[in-house]
Order: sequence, then structure tokens, then C-alpha cells
Amino acid sequence: MNTSRREFIKKITSASIGTALVNEALAAKKKTHIVTLAFDDGFRKSSLKTAEIFEKYKLSASINVIATGHHKDFVVPDEYQVTEKGDFVLWNELQNKGHEIMPHGYKHANKAKLPLSDAQKLVEMCLEYFTNNLKGFKSERAVFSMPYNASTPELESWLATKVLAFRTGGSGLNALPHRDQKKLTCSAFGPGNCEQHLDNEIKSLLSQPSGWLIYNVHGLDGEGWGPITSGYLDKLLDRLMSNDNLAILPMAKALDLV
Repeated sequence: MNTSRREFIKKITSASIGTALVNEALAAKKKTHIVTLAFDDGFRKSSLKTAEIFEKYKLSASINVIATGHHKDFVVPDEYQVTEKGDFVLWNELQNKGHEIMPHGYKHANKAKLPLSDAQKLVEMCLEYFTNNLKGFKSERAVFSMPYNASTPELESWLATKVLAFRTGGSGLNALPHRDQKKLTCSAFGPGNCEQHLDNEIKSLLSQPSGWLIYNVHGLDGEGWGPITSGYLDKLLDRLMSNDNLAILPMAKALDLV
């Protein structure tokens, strides 16, 4: 297949997915429950597989990546991040296909353990890197996912002036998207497989009249902290899609419903 034909097919595929995502977002405004599965750290292998599974259902995946994770001199912060990270060639490709790529720190530092000025500097460096490397990125339209889901009240107050919203630790159950909703909280489970915990969180969400579950997963098939399997993800999306009152959306796309 020649290059021009390959690019044409890619554009047609992206356009098809994009149209489906717009339709899903419009339909979501009428739904009572939202689920966001937030995949952190930007593992190359897992991100590609995650995107593939979401595309099967014409959905947009939520992938939160470390700005310098792909650099050769990146210092691995813990034992759960030893596998290869994607680069911004990949992130731009996945974004072009309709997936949501958002910042997860400059080097995955725990900002709750840093002086406020140091934490702020790392956030600024991360946002600048995304601005320079992710096509169309704008800080004011970004959701910043805190590394380790760790933050401080002082950092949160400052960050709320820099980005659309931020995600940190807490209850995974949030109110449905509403105006001026800056702080989003998520639940997670690890370091082992989190599928049973995630199932329980979804059950808890659906037991309420309405709500928005943000659940922090990382990689697939043993990659990362608190992973799930690709087979489980496929079956989960299929199950959730059968619920007429539920939408599956990334964080920024959910906030766009307001």
C-alpha cells in the first residue's frame, strides 16, 4: 500500500471514530451515570491495546502520560514503571484518533511531599512540555492527573487557576459534571489486579440515582500498578455499553457536557 493511500485510510478511520465520539458525547448529556477509566503513566504497549479496545466500541480512551517518560534519561520512580513509555509521536497519533491525552506530571514526582514552589515548577514544566509537543494542547482545557493521586490544599488552589480541572485521590464517586467543577477525585486499587475492586465501584455508582465514577487504572495484562487484563476491559466496555443510562467518557470530554 502506498503512503498516500495509507494516509487516506487513516484519515477516514479517524473521521469515523470522531463522528461516533461526537454522537456519544451528545447522547451523554441525557444520561444519569458516567464512568471514566483513567489509564495513567503512558505505557506504550498497554496504551496501544487500550486504544484498540476502546475503538472497537467507538469510545475515547483517557490516557494520562508523563511528559518525559519516554526520555532515555528518565529516572523510573518505582518498580511499577520499568516498561517502555510511549512518545509524543504516539500520543499525537492517538489524540488524532479521538483519544484524550492529558498530563500526568513532568517526571511523576509525588508533589504532596515537595515544597509548594517545587511542585508548582514541575507542573509548569509539564504543561509547557505538552504545549510544545502535543498538537492543539492548551493548559486551560487540560485535566491534570496528579502522580500517586497525591496533592495538597495549597497546590490544588493554585492548580485550579492553571487548568480546566485536576484529578487527585479520594472517593471515585463524583457529582455529575457541573460548572466550576475543578477538583475531581478517583479511586484505585493495587498493586495487584484491580478488577474486583473496579466491579464493586461500578456497582456502587449504579446503586445511586446519578453520579460520575472516575477510576484510576494503569496498564493492561500485568503492566503497571493495579492493572486489569485486556479481556476484562473488552467485556467491561461491552457490559457498560448495554446500559442506556450510562456514558463512558474521559474527564475533559465529560466536563465539556456542561
